[in-house]
Amino acid sequence: MAYTLTVREGLVRGMLMAIGEDPDREGLLETPARVVKAWDEWFDGYKRNPQTELKTFEDGAELCGDEMVLVRDIDFYSHCEHHMAPFFGKAHIAYIPNKRVVGLSKLARVTDVFAHRLQVQERLTNQIANALVDGLDPQGVGVVLKATHFCMCSRGVNKQGSTTITSALRGAIKEEPSARAEFLRLVAL
Repeated sequence: MAYTLTVREGLVRGMLMAIGEDPDREGLLETPARVVKAWDEWFDGYKRNPQTELKTFEDGAELCGDEMVLVRDIDFYSHCEHHMAPFFGKAHIAYIPNKRVVGLSKLARVTDVFAHRLQVQERLTNQIANALVDGLDPQGVGVVLKATHFCMCSRGVNKQGSTTITSALRGAIKEEPSARAEFLRLVAL
């Protein structure tokens, strides 16, 4: 029985031929299906809503009305929209609650919603911050992303070891010098 390629698998097969490969050689026979499956995972952010990821609780928030909550070193993986090359790194996300707190894993989930789309790091940083402002109505939000971009280190200028750092600050973390300093100090630990 012959295997029939889906439209997306056919596109991958065409890409293989375009780079000079033989899609019928043994090692590549299942590659179109594997690529489609990987893309379904890497780009599932288009099918997800960041606001549905933000489960909040009032219980526990009463004692942290002006205290910062920070989750550091959240791994993220994305693809740049210019070359579709991977970029990856760490996200550091903080917020100052306003009568409710969010499940900590939800900060990682919101990061993944936006990272799993074609991106530029600057937009990704701001999308995470804006989603937290919209979903939590916090007193402040701070987001710092540090990433390595394959479009910089594996092609073009070929600068291995280079990283890009972006930040987005909202509310008290942007406007109050002490909150801003606390956030930046905690991120640097």
